[in-house]
Order: sequence, then C-alpha cells, then structure tokens
Amino acid sequence: MKKQLAILIIFFSSLSYGQSAVEYMESLTRGYQQMQNDMWDYTKSVSHGKSARTVEKRRMELIATAKTNLRIAENSKGFNGSTAYRDSVVKYLTIVNLVLNEDYAKLVDMEDVAEQSYDQMEAYILAKQLANQKQEDASKMVNSEQAKFAKDNNINLIESNSALDKKMEIANEVYDHYNKVYLAFFKSYKQELYLMDAIKRQDVNAIEQNKQALISTVEEGEKKLTDIELFENDRTMIQATQNLLAFYKDEAKTKMDVVLNYFLKSENFQKIKTAFDQMKEKDRTQKDVNTFNDAVNEMNNAVNTYNSQNSQLDSKRSSLIEAWNKAAENFTDKHIPKGK
Repeated sequence: MKKQLAILIIFFSSLSYGQSAVEYMESLTRGYQQMQNDMWDYTKSVSHGKSARTVEKRRMELIATAKTNLRIAENSKGFNGSTAYRDSVVKYLTIVNLVLNEDYAKLVDMEDVAEQSYDQMEAYILAKQLANQKQEDASKMVNSEQAKFAKDNNINLIESNSALDKKMEIANEVYDHYNKVYLAFFKSYKQELYLMDAIKRQDVNAIEQNKQALISTVEEGEKKLTDIELFENDRTMIQATQNLLAFYKDEAKTKMDVVLNYFLKSENFQKIKTAFDQMKEKDRTQKDVNTFNDAVNEMNNAVNTYNSQNSQLDSKRSSLIEAWNKAAENFTDKHIPKGK
C-alpha cells in the first residue's frame, strides 16, 4: 500500500501506525511546501529579470504567509515523543521569514545603487547568492529530518528530495555561472562608461588614465573567463562577453588615438583662430592666412574622422551589448527549470 504526499512518495508497513505518521508528516509538509513553492517563484523573479523593487508587494505577502505557517508549525505537537521534524520546519520558516524581512529588504536598497560601481554590483550579487544559499541550506535541513522521521517510523522513502529542491539546486548552479560571467563583463562595461565621461568632458589626462584602466579590466576579465567552469558545456555567455571585451580592448588601444588627436587639433585650432581673429585684416600676411586655412582643413578632417569613428563604435557597441543581453536571456531561459 502506498500514499503520495506533496513532496514524498512512501510505503508503510502498518496501516494504523503508518497512517498516523503520514498524516503528521503531511500536516507539517503542507505549510513547508507552500512556502517553498512561493519562495521559488519569488527568488526566480528577482534573479531572472524582475527587480526586487518591482516585486516588493509580493515580498510583503510572503512575509505574512511565512508568519502564518510559522505559527501553525510552532503550535504542532511532536510525534511519538519526538519534535525533531517539527522543529526543522519551524527553523526553515524562521529562516525564510528572516530572509524576507532582512536579506531581501536590503536587496531592494542595494539594487538602487548597484549599477553605480563594480564593487556595489559585486556586493549586490553576493547578497542575492547568500539569501538563496540560506534557503537552500534550510530546505536540505528539512529534507534530512524528513528522512530521519521516515526511518524512525518505518516509512520507506522512495524519493527523499522534492522536485522543487532539485530545481533550486540547478537554478543556483545556473546563476552562479551567470553571475561570474556577468561580473567579468560589468567591470569593463563600467570602466568604459568612465572613459566615455572623460571624452565628454574633453579631459585628455582622464582619457589617458581611463584608457589604461579599461585595458587592465579587459585583461583581468579575459583571464577570469578562462577560469569559469562551463554549465552543461554552454559557452554562449562567455563567448558574448569575450566579443565585448575584444571590442573594449580595441577601443582603448587603437581608437583613442583618433579621439586624442581630435582634441589636440581642436585645441591647436582655437589658438590659431584666436590669434588670427585678433589681427586686423590689413595686418594679415599671406602666411597668416595660409596657416589659418591649413588649421581649418586639419580641424575639419579631424572632426570628420572623429565623428565617423564614433558612429562606427556606437553601432558596434550597441550590437554587441544587445547580443550579450540576448545570450544571457537565452542562457537562463534554457537552463533554469520551468514551473514548480
């Protein structure tokens, strides 16, 4: 004779004794599994495109659900003098309640500033990983106590881990790969923004400093990518990141010469123009006119070259970032388990 619970398939040898054990386990499992399913949906949303702030209402609903299930579990009695399984469910719900109230509340605030720097992004991703790890460890603890309870009460478990536990484990592995690749991408992505800001300010010294910094972050990122273990031999995210890093390196090593030349020509032109404008027309020699005209031609050539390069870089950058986002989206869509 067998009975299927929400997350367990069991056989029991004694009808009256086994049924009581099954009913007890089922009463505790009900709230635990509901919370597990709800947390799976929530954490998947936060990790898979939706921001923590956009699902803030859902977090508040889950806090209320966790408190209700926790009160029910705390009021449950033991079985045959043992409260170990009940205590594991109570501990799980307590941890989930803390994760929702503290960890994910902090994530909402951290999310708002994560894009501002690499260090803040790294801290934000680590905080998400720790929150997920707490839940996974708590689930494993309950599974362990389920197995002990079954053994002590002559229940033969055919499947001790739920399908959801396996999905959570796979999802954590997927996001571990995703996050490592993302950080290798984000560091150079952010550094290039600093370089673009220096160009916008026409700060030659800052351009040179940020150019060298970008080369450094790219080389660091390239090395990190070689050390990242593939998930199911999927290289798509790594390849998309390598393509972007190659673009950043070429931009920093070769394309900045055009930018710097443009600013130097612009500065030189302004000096010549100012001196030429200050001359009275009758005092201008042919040499003065020729010098000014040559400066105008050089400036026009520099402007055309600069604008043409910017157009090409903007187009290629946009294409590569779009390809990276698509690769990341396809990677998670392919490997994150669907459903509950």
